[in-house]
Amino acid sequence: MQSALVLHQIQKFMHFVFSLTHSLLQVSYTSWFLDAFNYAIATNMDVLNLSIGGPDYLDLPFVEKIWEITANNIIMVSAIGNDGPLYGTLNNPADQSDVIGVGGIDYSDHIASFSSRGMSTWELPHGYGRLKPDIVAYGRDIMGSKISTGCKSLSGTSVASPVVAGIVCLLVSVIPEPSRKNILNPASMKQALVEGAAKLSGPNMFEQGAGRVDLLESYQILKSYKPRASIFPGVLDYTDCPYSWPFCRQPLYAGSMPVIFNATILNGMGVIGYVEGPPIWHPSNEEGNLLSIHFTYSEVIWPWTGYLALHMQIKEEGAQYSGNIEGNVTLRVSSPAAQGEEDRRRSICVLQLKLKVVPTPPRAKRVLWDQFHSIKYPPGYIPRDSLDVRNDILDWHGDHLHTNFHIMFNSLRDAGYYIETLGSPLTCFDARQYGTLLMVDLEDEYFPEEIEKLRDDVINTGLGLAVFAEWYNVDTMVKMRFFDDNTRSWWTPVTGGANIPALNDLLAPFGIAFGDKILNGDFSLSGEQNRYASGTDIVRFPSGGYVHRFPFLDSSESGATQNVLMTSDMTKADSPILGFTVMGEGRIAVYGDSNCLDSSHMVTDCYWLLRKMLDFTNEDIRDSVLFSSSVKLHTSLYEDDNQLPSRRSDVNFSTYSAVAGKELICRRDSRFEIWGTKGYNLQVRGRNRRLPGYPVIDSGKGFSATFGNSNIRHPKFTMRTKGDSMRKTYMGLFYGDEPDTPMLVGSHWLVPAVVAAIGILLLCFWRIRQKPRRRKKGSASGRLANL
Repeated sequence: MQSALVLHQIQKFMHFVFSLTHSLLQVSYTSWFLDAFNYAIATNMDVLNLSIGGPDYLDLPFVEKIWEITANNIIMVSAIGNDGPLYGTLNNPADQSDVIGVGGIDYSDHIASFSSRGMSTWELPHGYGRLKPDIVAYGRDIMGSKISTGCKSLSGTSVASPVVAGIVCLLVSVIPEPSRKNILNPASMKQALVEGAAKLSGPNMFEQGAGRVDLLESYQILKSYKPRASIFPGVLDYTDCPYSWPFCRQPLYAGSMPVIFNATILNGMGVIGYVEGPPIWHPSNEEGNLLSIHFTYSEVIWPWTGYLALHMQIKEEGAQYSGNIEGNVTLRVSSPAAQGEEDRRRSICVLQLKLKVVPTPPRAKRVLWDQFHSIKYPPGYIPRDSLDVRNDILDWHGDHLHTNFHIMFNSLRDAGYYIETLGSPLTCFDARQYGTLLMVDLEDEYFPEEIEKLRDDVINTGLGLAVFAEWYNVDTMVKMRFFDDNTRSWWTPVTGGANIPALNDLLAPFGIAFGDKILNGDFSLSGEQNRYASGTDIVRFPSGGYVHRFPFLDSSESGATQNVLMTSDMTKADSPILGFTVMGEGRIAVYGDSNCLDSSHMVTDCYWLLRKMLDFTNEDIRDSVLFSSSVKLHTSLYEDDNQLPSRRSDVNFSTYSAVAGKELICRRDSRFEIWGTKGYNLQVRGRNRRLPGYPVIDSGKGFSATFGNSNIRHPKFTMRTKGDSMRKTYMGLFYGDEPDTPMLVGSHWLVPAVVAAIGILLLCFWRIRQKPRRRKKGSASGRLANL
């Protein structure tokens, strides 16, 4: 009877929230939910279902009220979202660790196509997201009652979530009422659900979580439940594919960036808990000592949950090891004594590890993905990359290898590449270990030290560089602003699809720059059909490189006006979009669009092009079509500074940036030995001299680096808007027509040699002039001449 009353109360509340969230205007406000949540707390509800959600996990009044809900021992069940099959699309509050997030399946135990996928994106760019959803339940073609009369079929995680809420209500009745409040809480209920769930064969952990909810198994767990803490998931097995994707797709090896696994601590002993001492790694055999683990974790667990992040590296002595490493990680958790108890509650959590290790791959097969310079919503209005998509205005999927670039990740692994993630500045990796730095759809700024190091990494260390840009047009951004009724403020994009002014600063030492056109169209290259969706054009490129051009329409604000004036007999102008060049010891490939790699709104993929670009940047393998003599530049592409895209002067970019106004530091997703430092500086790289200067590129009009108006202030660089006449003089590389044979000038011996030669010449000239003047020692004019 009690469970029925609880369920009836939930249904009344669900109807109240449903009415709020489906008003005539199809809008909802944070304040409405705060009122509803306060009602739930005031009426002492036991279980609460929420079949709504959104991407904004930084809506602090909402998030903090969810914490208050669960801290009051209300078990919250929430739909994970209907943005599948895309990854990185978890909705808040279902992505919060103290909430039971529910995904959807059909009656064949297949993940429903609409069900949102993990991982959670709270922790990005520093680390990996946590496992979500927690469980899945039937959510397709579920029969339910209409609000008026009769029945109807419903689909969505909004249906799967109340199914689980009903199961939770039934499980509540398992515990005798006198001890119910002492045992049941959001953590203990989640323990019963995830430990009792049936793991499905086929879907990975970010699709199904622990698996399909199983009422009977969860009942057996709760029937004999004693308050305890645990880790979810309790097992990380690299040999369990496809469930343990993406971890099972790429083994560990010495010299790599740390592999980071974020687990959740569930504390069924109390709303607050404490981790007693650091976690401990217990290897099962001697080979386990090759694994080095650093931990970051919640020292205080509240409400009910915390996190445990494992930063795993293979030690250098394991560079040739091949096999599995097994063992356990243990963690001690305590909570204050419950009412009527004298001693603190204590529990030991165990996480089982089984890791696959291989010998360190060759440099030519290692690719480093730049995650650090990616900004997503929240906190700022980061617009979508494809402007053709009208129903998804925010770039909020994480832009990570394991979210909206997960298909690309699988494609590169299938091609034999090993891809590692860098969530720290470019000074925090050793370029000698990698064939290519892959930079895709990046929105942030760059530290001056990053620009200097990358130039040296490419020219002197032989690092390959592959860049996929995006659209950037200030006029278009201004047109995209809108008034948000919830925050009562105007929202305007803080950058374009990518931050082209910042990217141009990074590429300036190589004589490469992108423009502000927004190009769209279909084209064929190397026998492949491709779609160019809101990409940009290349406006600077050094002579001797290879540049591909195609006729596209420009849909930017200025370009759209020109396109309207075109007549049917006019030909679209060819736009350069793809370029290849050699710089010193390294090779660079650039492309103006990233949508063909992003599974969010992709029309056609270009994984084939990415692989050919990596063939070139990693191993100098040249496709005959991409490197045809017909596309070789005999004169440089060059556009004046005042024609390059400029930064917006009306946006405080430092609010959203990890660079502007911030300190350069390597975080815990970089190699252990450089945590907390500025990275691989000159001493670490084995050099005791200054880096050579920036190269001068033969562009026909000189060369200068363009910096836009920004809040960044560095002693080495002065930021400016486009059109300024300030120029920097660089020395280093001079190119003829052939980029394959660069001549290095300005090395460490050149300047002293030139100074010495000039000194010798001056001394000889002085001695010759001295001979006739010695006869005129007393002459004032002679002394003056010698001065």
